Amino acid sequence: MPKPMHETPMLDELEKGPWPSFITGIKRLARRKDMMVDLLGQLEHSYQTRKGYWKGGTVGVIGYGGGVIPRFSEVAHAFPEAAEFHTIRIMPAPGMHYTTDVLRRICDVWEEHGSGLISMHGQSGDLQLQGCTTDKVQVVFDALNEMGFDMGGAGPAVRTAMSCVGPARCEHACYDTARAHREVLNVFLDDLHRPALPYKFKFKFSGCPNDCMNALQRADMAVIGIWRDTIRIDQERVREYVAEKGRQYVLDNVVTRCPTSCISLKDDDTLEIRDKDCVRCMHCINVMTKALSPGRERGVTVLLGGKRTLKIGDLFGTVIVPYHRMETDEDFRWLVELAQRIVDFWAENALEHERVGETIERMGLANFLEGIGIEPDPHMLKHPRTSSYVRTDGWDEAARRWYERQAERERAAG
Repeated sequence: MPKPMHETPMLDELEKGPWPSFITGIKRLARRKDMMVDLLGQLEHSYQTRKGYWKGGTVGVIGYGGGVIPRFSEVAHAFPEAAEFHTIRIMPAPGMHYTTDVLRRICDVWEEHGSGLISMHGQSGDLQLQGCTTDKVQVVFDALNEMGFDMGGAGPAVRTAMSCVGPARCEHACYDTARAHREVLNVFLDDLHRPALPYKFKFKFSGCPNDCMNALQRADMAVIGIWRDTIRIDQERVREYVAEKGRQYVLDNVVTRCPTSCISLKDDDTLEIRDKDCVRCMHCINVMTKALSPGRERGVTVLLGGKRTLKIGDLFGTVIVPYHRMETDEDFRWLVELAQRIVDFWAENALEHERVGETIERMGLANFLEGIGIEPDPHMLKHPRTSSYVRTDGWDEAARRWYERQAERERAAG
């Protein structure tokens, strides 16, 4: 006999309205899972008392130090079937590619041994299987490991990375996101499975400045596709678009929404873009996808320090490499070696529970760049200096040397 449902008047309110409710999904699982019946009861109790009742502990699988989020109930006497409700984090493939057969097999394993509740990816990047008892954690992992899946990250470790679908399906992709993801993460598997860092470290790989992985805001090291030549324009397609939508529509939705006002619609219904003012925001390309596309000279921009609120508030990533092509085996080795230098230097110099962005804020970007062997670049400046008490003697000579070094790098790169 299935366990009778608890009275849940407050949760029932969440099912009202036009939008789908997670409560409806949990109730559907509760028809055949007693664990979910008591989960609903505890959640209702939390809503009534305005207090959470989950506490941590130690749960894992053989050979791994992370990947399981332990959750033990402090009100297990009232809701015994939900006394343990651990989350198992599983790494997806780069680009989150699955076959329907694999998805069915994952669901079968979880239906047999867990709650049936699955969270697919979110900001952690993991395939999260939510609701498992301690005695079933190893069983679930062994079954998924047989299918080729590995444990994801948790705790003070390198976390599960995320990458967009990239060139597999997106015409805007400026580099092979899946390859970059795989090559970088393969090097950091020990740091992912055996937490030994000051705090979490996240890699995210977005194929273009649309940044579908939210790497700028969420990644300690963000690798975002970029181009450094001009936006490609198919003027015939532009004319077709203007004829279909009208000049006013193009003015309102493309020209006036350019953040740097670098786009002009000419009298003959063609576009002119002052590329030196373009900040690669992607808006015009997103609106006029058939007419506009990223340039041909493609590569990546690397940023450090994106994160949500912790010690010093939210941070966006800071540019440390404005542009690097990402085409050859050597280019991908460069990315892996850069990631290793960054993690090693941060691990040696960070305070406990300090993300890399906070380390940079504390010690200064110049010192951090010196530590990882990156030369400062004008693109890294947030804004010009505002102090009038700065001597400018020698600035012209310093600028000349910087441009000479840039030219040498470009010649070396071919």
